[in-house]
Amino acid sequence: MALSNNVIGAINFVAMLLSIPIIGAGIWLQSEPDNSCIKILQWPVIILGVLILIVAVAGFIGGFWRIPSLLIFYLIGMLILIILLACLVVFVYMVTLKGEGHLAPSRSYLEYSLDDYSGWLRQRVRSSFKWDRIKGCLASTDMCNELNQSYRMAQDFFNSHLNPIESGCCKPPTECGYTFINPTFWISPINTAADMDCLNWDNDQNKLCYSCDSCKAGLLANIKKEWRRADIILLITLIALIWVYLIGCCAFRNAKTEDLFRKYKEGQTYT
Repeated sequence: MALSNNVIGAINFVAMLLSIPIIGAGIWLQSEPDNSCIKILQWPVIILGVLILIVAVAGFIGGFWRIPSLLIFYLIGMLILIILLACLVVFVYMVTLKGEGHLAPSRSYLEYSLDDYSGWLRQRVRSSFKWDRIKGCLASTDMCNELNQSYRMAQDFFNSHLNPIESGCCKPPTECGYTFINPTFWISPINTAADMDCLNWDNDQNKLCYSCDSCKAGLLANIKKEWRRADIILLITLIALIWVYLIGCCAFRNAKTEDLFRKYKEGQTYT
């Protein structure tokens, strides 16, 4: 049984290592300015990774020190956590399935529409209470001011490849027909009836288009891209965890079989 227990311990050590990319994915999301403003996915991912680490440590100790109660705790706990991780992977995939940028006339950058994204994501930015906090967080960054340093000429700006938040929050929609002065200062709109965001645009550097639906859509576009990357890490880790768990179950069953066989042989010897 000692060999089987050592195998179980080694398998749980691998499970401990597999918690690292999960926790790392959560920390990476937390470090991104947009995700740190909206605060949805990163903490569930980090907490799930920490729980997997705790359960794997319990299995590691139970395997090497032959503590059956810890091994049973590991088998039950890890099964629950694998199911939760699988649900999270599927959920992230489903809510990021919709939503793409659209080419604007004579522009290299894309523009974004809030209606293109999943209803669940839209609900995260729809309410004024939630959005006031998020836009205050976005406005506190230097992303829009940095555009003024990078682009002096209108054509250079039109040929740039802005990220979704810059496109949605730092300038008015192209269809409004504003005249470029600098990336965050526009005048003389031609068609303010084209979109409600045309009226929401403000040259005040603390307001810009932070109240626009295009800004909300740009934020969701950025989140979608980052969540998809994190979801790939979670999916790969999930597959590895399932294999490790199945191998651990086989090793645990073999250990129990060896234990029963040993007890049977000892009973035969005494008789």
